[in-house]
Amino acid sequence: MQYTGSEYIGEYVDGRMEGKAEYILPTETRYVGEMKDGMFHGEGTLYFPSGSRYDAIWEKGLVVQGTYTFADGLQYVAKNWHYCDGYDRRFYTEICNGLKPAGISQLTNMDPPRKIPTGSYDCGDGFYNPVTRIIKDYKGRFLRNADDDEHEWITRTCRKGW
Repeated sequence: MQYTGSEYIGEYVDGRMEGKAEYILPTETRYVGEMKDGMFHGEGTLYFPSGSRYDAIWEKGLVVQGTYTFADGLQYVAKNWHYCDGYDRRFYTEICNGLKPAGISQLTNMDPPRKIPTGSYDCGDGFYNPVTRIIKDYKGRFLRNADDDEHEWITRTCRKGW
């Protein structure tokens, strides 16, 4: 664990991670569930820092069956997925709570939308500073440096804070 930056809280059998456990990755993604022979095995859930989750049945580290749920409660359905497709461009919160009156626009799924720092862009997983080309999550932690393609896409398509 010390080499990967991960943390394991759980049972061991013959020195291997096995039984009920919590496994925390360096990205702060957490797995809570069953382990066998050092792998996800049985029922378990991945909890992502964004608030989303993936509930699954695992076999030797691979998903057999699973369901992804976004932070706002929307569950992804592989077949007949109609959320934000070409026919229905409403946000999930609009589907659940109805549309706003005429003249009042909803700009993001979050209502009211988060405040974007002056000079930055909201790129979906954090704020982007085009001067430094750094993307930080919504809590101000470093996520990544934007390459030329991502910089161009963000400045062309994302909401700005000015």
